[in-house]
Amino acid sequence: MLLQLECIPCILNVSALMIRLLNIDESHAREIFIDIMQLPSLRLGLHDTTSPDVIELAMTKIMAASGDPDPFSLEKRKQNDIALELYPSLRALTEDSSDPLLMAVKLSIVGNAIDFMVPHSTERIERTIKENLEFEFPEKEYKEFENRLACSKMVLIFGDNSGEIVLDRLLIETIRKTRNPDIVYIVKSTPAMNDSTIAEAQFTGMDRVARVVENGIQGPFPGTRIRRCSTEVRELVRNADMIISKGGGNFDSLDEEKEDMKGRITFLFLSKCEPYYRRFGVPPFRPIIANF
Repeated sequence: MLLQLECIPCILNVSALMIRLLNIDESHAREIFIDIMQLPSLRLGLHDTTSPDVIELAMTKIMAASGDPDPFSLEKRKQNDIALELYPSLRALTEDSSDPLLMAVKLSIVGNAIDFMVPHSTERIERTIKENLEFEFPEKEYKEFENRLACSKMVLIFGDNSGEIVLDRLLIETIRKTRNPDIVYIVKSTPAMNDSTIAEAQFTGMDRVARVVENGIQGPFPGTRIRRCSTEVRELVRNADMIISKGGGNFDSLDEEKEDMKGRITFLFLSKCEPYYRRFGVPPFRPIIANF
């Protein structure tokens, strides 16, 4: 999905949050933010780009200023710690459900709520997860997802945020109780915001339930661009029976390439903003399952 008007203040807000997390002095923080504000896309000079493309440019400036190749590793650790703390109760919730797969899919989508915009406390994230479970769920789209999964021998999942990866692990574990497809989980090669890398996959135990592969993209791109991925990932995309894309960043970028995966790709994410509401007719913070 191409950059929308509402994306511009959102990108600036996230950029400000990331700059504050660097714990640098005010003058340096203002200097970085002003530099980001000069990006042509944020001045409405470009329209043929996506939010992840613009955020990559902002992230490049922020990472250069920090001097740290993974400046938000501590934030990612906090998000994963909280999700792992909640994992036993969420696993019990899934196992006790009348439809464990449905519950696991719901939790995987709701896990998309864990990002820079959510305060880091176990109680707050637990409340956010449980509140979002109460919303109306797209049953027709879920049935299509379930049918695709039942027919798939190889499932490729493009992961998203830290914290969320723990809920993705629960989904994979639930799938394996009734089916046995080859499951490959794709993480970022270069740290981008709070997206999961191989380090987060190992810390959360994702590597124990699925084959974990880095996407090969060089740069802090908070999405997925198939043509920028490694040869290995491009081959996996060609061979996958089903492709699951997690999160808004992956949707925004892969939406431009989905025709090459037609009939095989499903997007799982929350409607976090007005552009998604317009696109899918779903109010803010409602679950989206989009099969293409």
